[in-house]
Amino acid sequence: MRADHRPWDILLIGGASGVGKSHAAARLATTHSAFTVEFDDVVAALQSATTPATHPALHHFAGHPAPEENLGTDRVLELQIATAHALDEAVLGVVRNRLSVDVPAIVEGDYLTPRAAARAAAEATAHRRRLHAVFLHESDPARIGANYIRREPDHGPQPARAEVSARYSHWLAAQARAHRLPVIDCHPYDTLPQRLTAALT
Repeated sequence: MRADHRPWDILLIGGASGVGKSHAAARLATTHSAFTVEFDDVVAALQSATTPATHPALHHFAGHPAPEENLGTDRVLELQIATAHALDEAVLGVVRNRLSVDVPAIVEGDYLTPRAAARAAAEATAHRRRLHAVFLHESDPARIGANYIRREPDHGPQPARAEVSARYSHWLAAQARAHRLPVIDCHPYDTLPQRLTAALT
């Protein structure tokens, strides 16, 4: 039975690394008694089950433990986008599986592309299910870097990684707007849950 206060059966939350997707997903999951899929886990499983030889598009960063320092910002961003596009079918596979389950689900991750989200929404509509997608955006690498320090204190400052993440966030936001999907600025963080809820209703 559908809950009147929840306008979705499946919710996709995309955004770059370090912008607060997991925190937002956890709060919404608690509010709506929803199952959460961390797409990063799916990505890790796919990479473990494949090799650079068999699936090169999933292993662009193989052999580069610190890609931002070894490859440079432009190249890392290019490979990040290529990897995300290579995972579009995996996103759709997760969504198709959740379409057969009545429990509401939230799928969140760095590699959710607006292109895949738009396709997933169309498939959900065809199955008479409600799928919404939203992309969180943080434009300031300093704020992303601060989030990394809070989340991963043992790694110390990661300015190069934060710069890539901010640039990837800009790309995701532009793509989301092109697909007419909502984009929510993460800052200020203390009002993000309320603004996210408003955007979804």
